[in-house]
Amino acid sequence: MDGETGDTKSERAPQQRALRTKASILRAAAEVFDEYGFSGASVTKITKRAKVTQGAVYFHFGSKEALAKAVMVGQGDELELPGGPDGLQRLIDITLYLAEQLQTNPVLRGGVRLAVEQGEFGVRDDQAYQQWAEAFREQFRAARVRGELRPSVDEAEAAWLLVSCFSGTQLFSQISTDRADLPQRIQSLWRYLLPALAVDEVREALRLEPSGKRRKK
Repeated sequence: MDGETGDTKSERAPQQRALRTKASILRAAAEVFDEYGFSGASVTKITKRAKVTQGAVYFHFGSKEALAKAVMVGQGDELELPGGPDGLQRLIDITLYLAEQLQTNPVLRGGVRLAVEQGEFGVRDDQAYQQWAEAFREQFRAARVRGELRPSVDEAEAAWLLVSCFSGTQLFSQISTDRADLPQRIQSLWRYLLPALAVDEVREALRLEPSGKRRKK
């Protein structure tokens, strides 16, 4: 026996349906925000995409602005970041993975677009940027322990710089090529950053191609 009563299961079912509905709304909203931006998106478009009622949207999020903020802050929730030992190589792999995801992943794309456009819905929130900065900082901390960083590198400052550079690069790439060249632009970014970050013997061993495209030796 699983120890659950019929009443417990009957109570859990509506909760699970509510969670599925909320997730469906978030994904549909991300797609619509990615396609139309905040100003061009509407609750009607989102409800049609999610196949739910407007009441369901307002029940879970209260307003279009609240929904936009949820998409913006949760932009990385569905990502499966590359594995491997923490340090500079994994950090490079993560940024190249993000570059590829920004070409196809509507949740990430919608959240990133809203982070740029957040002034349009009365928000000034750097939470999404801070989350990435902390994730990058963890890799820089590990790189320090592994002896990969130059003595002059400050991990927090380097993480802030990388988030800033990545954000600007992806925006430029979006405007220029709809991000078709983004992975190559991120590789170029690393070629110029690494001499200031990594000790020479480590830098020479780092690989800048996406991990999925590397030849196995």
